[in-house]
Amino acid sequence: MPAFADIEAIYVKLIGYMPGRMKDRVKRGLRIDPEFTGMLEALRDHAVAPKALDLKTSQLIAFGILLNNLSHAAVNHGCAALRAGASEEELHAVAQMAFLFRGLPAVNFAEEAIAGALDAYNKQK
Repeated sequence: MPAFADIEAIYVKLIGYMPGRMKDRVKRGLRIDPEFTGMLEALRDHAVAPKALDLKTSQLIAFGILLNNLSHAAVNHGCAALRAGASEEELHAVAQMAFLFRGLPAVNFAEEAIAGALDAYNKQK
């Protein structure tokens, strides 16, 4: 059974913090079904950082996918992309690409997501 601290360390290494929603999900999961939670986190960790892509690229892709889904998790992956060396310009370029596939809602939402990612990243400095 994985320890909460071990799972939390993966998020902190990637994003710089463990988002509250993830923290709550992992704590409950470890209490109720630690085996599933361990497998879920191992799968998530493996998928979010594939060996074929560098971390910056994988996080920019995740950021774009989440923009298209209008998901607030885009902030976390935008912050992770910044931590991996991405620039504000690269986040903006991904937002422009999201516009092609989701339209104005994605690019409008991107403003909030980019601002949130930059804020979270800058708080870590």
